[in-house]
Amino acid sequence: MTDEQHAQNQVHDQEQAAAAEALNDQMKRRKEERDLLEKEGVLPYPYSFDVRNNACDIKKEFRDDAEEQVSVAGRIMAVRKMGKASFFNIQDSSGRIQVYIKRDEVGADAYRIFKLLDIGDIVGVEGYSFKTRTGEISVHATSFMLLSKSMRPIPVAKEKEVDGKKVTYDAFSDKELRYRQRYVDLIVNPEVRDTFIKRTKIVAEMRSFFAEQGYLEVETPILQPIYGGAAARPFTTHHNALDMQLYLRIANELYLKRLIVGGFDGVFEFAKDFRNEGIDRFHNPEFTQVELYVAYKDYYWMMELVEQLLQRTCIAVNGTDEVEFLGHTISLAAPFRRLTIADSIKEYCHVDITRKSEAELRNMAKDLGLSLDPKISSGKIIDEIFGEFVEPRLLQPTFITDYPVEMSPLAKQHRSKEGLVERFELIVGGKELCNSFSELNDPQIQRERLEEQARLRQRGDDEAMVVDEDFLRALEYGMPPCAGLGIGIDRLVMLLAGEDSIRDVIFFPHLKPE
Repeated sequence: MTDEQHAQNQVHDQEQAAAAEALNDQMKRRKEERDLLEKEGVLPYPYSFDVRNNACDIKKEFRDDAEEQVSVAGRIMAVRKMGKASFFNIQDSSGRIQVYIKRDEVGADAYRIFKLLDIGDIVGVEGYSFKTRTGEISVHATSFMLLSKSMRPIPVAKEKEVDGKKVTYDAFSDKELRYRQRYVDLIVNPEVRDTFIKRTKIVAEMRSFFAEQGYLEVETPILQPIYGGAAARPFTTHHNALDMQLYLRIANELYLKRLIVGGFDGVFEFAKDFRNEGIDRFHNPEFTQVELYVAYKDYYWMMELVEQLLQRTCIAVNGTDEVEFLGHTISLAAPFRRLTIADSIKEYCHVDITRKSEAELRNMAKDLGLSLDPKISSGKIIDEIFGEFVEPRLLQPTFITDYPVEMSPLAKQHRSKEGLVERFELIVGGKELCNSFSELNDPQIQRERLEEQARLRQRGDDEAMVVDEDFLRALEYGMPPCAGLGIGIDRLVMLLAGEDSIRDVIFFPHLKPE
């Protein structure tokens, strides 16, 4: 460590110590205020309050010629305490509104209690709406009630005008701290709330779309004795009563296909899945996806359904079928481009992967500058080439189709192209958004594919699939032709909300320990 770095660390430590001391002082003062409130007979945490209005509606419904009685509750976000009258702003789930409180109206005792309140305290206010001399719609308080005493100060940003420009100080902007303390993030950065409201609308619109088609929403096991349906490492746990190892599901595909065997024509599930893998801008170990399986359909039909679904959802939540994402305008208007994976690699890498051996593919990857794990198979090599050189360049929606069989052990062999399967991935904004197959329903071929996966595991591929005998037994009873689809909800929300990290669309993303 250099002398300069050592000095910087010392300054940082001193700043941290000073901040901790200031925080302790503020919390001590708030504790003293709570004690005073209790001596005055004020409950710092009462049981309920009759809320009849919210901030947004009060402003929207205000009329100059009518004095409307209101009852609103929220968190104090700003306060100007003066002699006999004060102003403060409260924030509820709909927004902020100013409150005017006057000692002569609420009474001297109540006003004395008001002066013991802090920014961050939650209060209920009764009164009537009015407009101030400056034209701001506000609430004139006739009474108020403390609903929750805030013992820890919230980091409220401050604005000052410097050389004619507004400068913000003390903003709660540290990304990692915002993720760790999402509850504070939601309080002081209201635009964050808008992202999660949009997430709820996206899921609701998709659910409505599926229901309109007559598909049944179902639930399948999260704890599974055998994991499958994707190439990923699982989280493991132990069931004490049965003394058996279980896995958190990495996908719900195999259970949903069992339901197609059982006679349902269309089933879908919004599911929490878990994969024991790295964390980055596009990956979280716990994530949400929706999977859909429809009998008697194929992947061509599913491409058209995906186009309809995404365009409709985008319009429903954004009012248009265009979105701004990572500095690009992306159109979700159908139809989307279709390109085979071999043609996409030829277009962007100028090499032909068709009917190449594992050794030839490995040499191709080496010539392209990729350093590969010697244990991975042909399918993984193609996936590495595509992921490194092609996927990031596909900004507009593109269906990548017709994958080599080695890459897709659960997909049906292509009806006219030997060695390929009927599979597509939809790439948008440089990342996979969804994955779909004409589902493999031949139990003999499925067994061969899974046994080949088992051999890959023996070679050291710990993401290869395992043989699920019960799933194979289900296929032996007969599964009709079927199209399957999986859409990553977190990535879809990123796209439609214009967020550049998966952590910004998950309330509580996984982080390293503090």
